Order: sequence, then structure tokens, then C-alpha cells
Amino acid sequence: MTRILITSALPYINGIKHLGTLAGSMLPADVFARFQRSLGRETLYLCATDEHGTPTELAAAEAGMSPAAFCDEQHEIQHRLGRAFGLSWDHFGRSSSVQNRRVTQMFAQTLWEQGFIEERVTQQVYSNADKRFLPDRYVIGTCPHCGYEAARGDQCENCTRVLDPADLIKPRSAVSGSPDIEIRPSKHLFLRQSLFAERLRAWIEGKKGDWPLLVTSIALKWLDEGLQDRGITRDLEWGVPVNAADWGANPDGQKPDVEGLAGKVFYVWFDAPIEYIAATWEWADAKAGGQAQDADWQRWWRGEAASDVTYVEFMGKDNVPFHTVGFPCTLIGVNERFDGKAWSPASNAPWKLVDRLKGFNWLDYYGGKFSTSQKRGVFMDHALELLPPDYWRWWVTANTPETSDATFTWEQFQAQVNADLADVLGNFVNRILKFTESRFEGVVPEGGEDGPLEAKLRADVEAKLAELTELMEAMEFRKSATALRQLWVLGNQYLTEAAPWTAIKTDRDRAAVAVRTGLNLVALFAKVSEPFIPFACEKIAEGVGEAFPGRWPKAGEALAALEPGQTVKAPEVLFRKVEDAQVAEWVERFGGAEA
Repeated sequence: MTRILITSALPYINGIKHLGTLAGSMLPADVFARFQRSLGRETLYLCATDEHGTPTELAAAEAGMSPAAFCDEQHEIQHRLGRAFGLSWDHFGRSSSVQNRRVTQMFAQTLWEQGFIEERVTQQVYSNADKRFLPDRYVIGTCPHCGYEAARGDQCENCTRVLDPADLIKPRSAVSGSPDIEIRPSKHLFLRQSLFAERLRAWIEGKKGDWPLLVTSIALKWLDEGLQDRGITRDLEWGVPVNAADWGANPDGQKPDVEGLAGKVFYVWFDAPIEYIAATWEWADAKAGGQAQDADWQRWWRGEAASDVTYVEFMGKDNVPFHTVGFPCTLIGVNERFDGKAWSPASNAPWKLVDRLKGFNWLDYYGGKFSTSQKRGVFMDHALELLPPDYWRWWVTANTPETSDATFTWEQFQAQVNADLADVLGNFVNRILKFTESRFEGVVPEGGEDGPLEAKLRADVEAKLAELTELMEAMEFRKSATALRQLWVLGNQYLTEAAPWTAIKTDRDRAAVAVRTGLNLVALFAKVSEPFIPFACEKIAEGVGEAFPGRWPKAGEALAALEPGQTVKAPEVLFRKVEDAQVAEWVERFGGAEA
């Protein structure tokens, strides 16, 4: 049986996440994980907070806390909110963990000793006003390529070009805004990404047709522009320390300059993806009381033991380059040797590269960006104050920005959740269960035989279920939500045509057939809707006496869950409609269409 390893892009520690973060990584990963578990596959879904880097230091200083204490607090908040949204992580780790420090340092040592890391003296930006070196992203200025005036020193968010602070026009400190900056020399480690260009191109070309076009086009664009060596250390206090004292010599016989590298930490974009691996170790340690063996967690990542694992990553398009270029360079460099002409294995237990990578476009807010400072948009904590999580899970999944950017508006949100959740699903479950309680003593009735209407329904349901299953396997979430809604509609259409409330007047057996069929539809909906709206589905399953979460139905079993005599009970109202007055209040509070 294939095992499924799932990771979603690590949410940064600095601040509560908005709906766009849910849409671009964590929620589709959760939907997919729940689906895979319902198929009976061994599934491991991992995520973690991304805790290192200058933004953490600055946010902690602003809060009057140490970076470690600040991260402790923020990790707990993000973990709690994720769980409240029903994110079914098997483990939610931390990039500041001891395990990530060890794996990061181990990988760096191997890369050095295999010649993929080298030392260089670089000219770093130093802010006299702030009395500190500034990481690339904390130098801002005008992009020389597109003229965007708030480009960062590592990348322009507008045109996505990779930059160096020296490229910027009119550079200034993002901390103080001061242009009083100067260049000072500093020794750093560089990952020699340029060596991997053709090796990466062959790997990515092999993913065409399997990965979304969005992903392969971004990755190949980076390669077409020329893959540059990347600095992987920074002059910071908070991060994974380089700790090069135990490193051996590189292929040229050179040992690292331990003194020159003293006080350096690894760049957050080097250690953060490694946390996917470290989080697996954290998970195994948590299960084993801190005493996990290497085999307990490496079976998901290394060599023959991981040969039956399909590794799936979920992320927004801004993270794609780092997961199709940066992280693969790290893993290939640990796994293989390069003599300048050909690649060869360096390990009999290589670390696993991603098999399937699902990238997403942006979810914006009324056509603009979510903004904490401008109080525009819906963030996870506020969303849960307003409505139960299933409302948000359904709308976000049904509008997943897969082929293009998507836009959240309150008006569309209201219309869609009212129509889909309240009118179609909620109404169906309520109608059939209430009728069973009132006319059949709350018991699945026996009597009667299926007729042409039931035969047609079974055929239609089996066909739609097969379509839904195929779409879920393909990770087409927007289309999956559409197929699921169409399945709910089949139930409503059947009840309207079978009309047990009319049949009961003259033909109790005919009404019994319709009710029994309708109740089996309820049980089916609880199973196949669970990845999308788990909280409501738990209530629905409880209403018909089914286990939760249920197994995904096999072909021919879609309407065969409930036996006559089974007691059922209507749940409380599953979905209350969003009212116009609520929408008006929320637009006022969170912002609406900009003039």
C-alpha cells in the first residue's frame, strides 16, 4: 500500500494568518490528507511554524520579548487556531526545534564535504542608523527591472525577479527607513546552486504534465534566467548556528574558516524546508517519549524504507522557487556527488525529493491584498469569531485559486455558503431526518423494493462519486467541491421526485423505500464531505449512527451503509444562513470594495 507524506508550506511565526494562507497551503493539504486517510492509506500530514530570520527578531524586540519567548507564544497561537479550523496535522512542529538544528547542521556539513558549499567574503549592507547588518529582505528600494518602489533586497514581489541589495535604486533600511547605509565585508557560506542547473532542469522537465503548469513554469523561468549561487548564512543572533568546527575538508582539501564563520546562522530559507524532515523526527520523538530511533522517522524519507512513500507538497506560488530549486539543491547535494561532468550516488539511503507539488495562486480581498496594518481582510482568529470553521473551509476550498488568482468578497461568500451549505446540504439532511422521526419513529424503515427511480439514482451517484474520487486523487480541489455539491443536489432531486411525504398517504412501503434511500444518502454525504466540512459531518454521521470519520465508499457500496432498524436522529441546525445585516457589519469592520 502506498504511504502518503504531506507537507504544507510553513506559516511564518510573525502574525496570525489570513484566509489566503489557508487557501494557498494548509487547507488543501488538510482536505487531501483527510481524503487519503478515508481511503485507508497510511498518511502523515506535517506542518510547522517557520521561526527564524530578521522579522522574528524585530517583532520580538517590538513586543519586549526574547525571540525564543516570542516564538513560544506565537507557535501556541498558530497551533490553536489551526486546530480550531480542523487542520488535522499529525504533528505541528517548529523550525527552532533541536531536531531541525541537528538535521540542518548535518546537511550543511555533508554539502561542504562534497564541495557544494564554499566560503565567500561578501559586501553586506550595514545600517548606521540601526547599528546592525541588514538581511537582504530588510533593504528596500526601487526594482531596476519593473520600477516597483518597495522591492526587497532579495526579491521583487511585483515582478518576482531575484535581486541583490546592490541592485536596488535608492536603497534604504526597512527597519528605520534611513538611507544611511554602507557596505561592509563579511564572510558567508554559499550553496553552489549553479552546479545543479542541468540536473534540476532534467528533474523538473520530467514533472511536466504531473505538476501544475504554474509550478513547472515558475521553476523553469528561474532556470532560464540562470541559476545563481545562493548565500545560506546571515549575520543574526536568532537561527540555526553554523557550528562548522567538526566539518571535514572539502574535495579541494580545504577546511572551513571556523573563526570567520563564528556567530553566523543559517539563512531561514535554508533551514525552513529542512524542517519538513525534522518535523517527522519531532513527530516520532513525541510518540516515543523523546526516544525515537532513526528508523522510526527516516522510513518516511530515506532509501528503500521510503520506496512506497508518495511525498506531496502544498504551497503558494511565491514559495514555489524555494521548493523546486533551493530545497532540491540541498537534497540532491546530500544524496549525490558531482565531478564536474557527471552525477553519481553518494549515499545508499538517499533522502526523498518531492513526488507531487501543488502550487496555488493568490486569494485576494476585493481585488487587493489582505493587510493587517490597514485592517483589510479576514484573518483566522476573526473568522472563527464570526462563523463556525466549516463555513470558511467550504468557501475557501470551493474557490481554491488553482488556475488563477481568486477574490474574496462578503457578498459572494454569503451567497455561496447560504446556497450550498444551508439550502442544498443542510436542507436535505434536515428534511429526511425530521420526516423519519415524525413518520417512522426515528428508525430506518424496512419494506418495499427499489424501483426505476432508485436504480437511476444509484447509477447517477456512482458516476458522480467516481468523478469526485478521481478529482480528489488529482488534487483538483475547486472541481472536487463542484462535484460534491452536485452529489448533494442529486439527493435533493431524488427526494423531490420520490416525495415520501406524499407516498406515505397511500403507500407506506413506497415511502419506506424513499426514506431508506434518503437516509443512506445522508450517510454517504457524511463520508465524502468530511474532508471539506468535518465538523458538520461529525454531526451528520452521529445523526444516522455511523462511525466518524467514515471510510470512502467503494464502487457499488455508496448507498448500502444503513440497515433497517437503525435508529436515527436529526441534528441541530447544521448551517444557519448568513444575513444581510451581518454582511453589512462585516464590510464595515473589515473593509469592502475600495473606491
